[in-house]
Amino acid sequence: MATSVKMDDDTKARLERLQAEIRLQTGRRVTQQELLARLVEEAIESKADLVDSFREERVPLADAEREAFHEGMVSSGTTTSEEDIDDVLYG
Repeated sequence: MATSVKMDDDTKARLERLQAEIRLQTGRRVTQQELLARLVEEAIESKADLVDSFREERVPLADAEREAFHEGMVSSGTTTSEEDIDDVLYG
């Protein structure tokens, strides 16, 4: 059962260019349905990459921002070990 997928004109044009490039390079005609099915298969195989592509981009902090963050930190005078952290987190 075929279902239609709505996409904007730019995405449709890019899909058509990709479809044409496949035909030029392989000599084989592929339908947009076949092309989308293959794209989905490949996306599922690299699901983590696909999911990450939808995350908000985080750029590294500028040096001034990093310094401002560390200036707000104060020493409590107590040394904290990994065991202390584990005790707090895991009991």
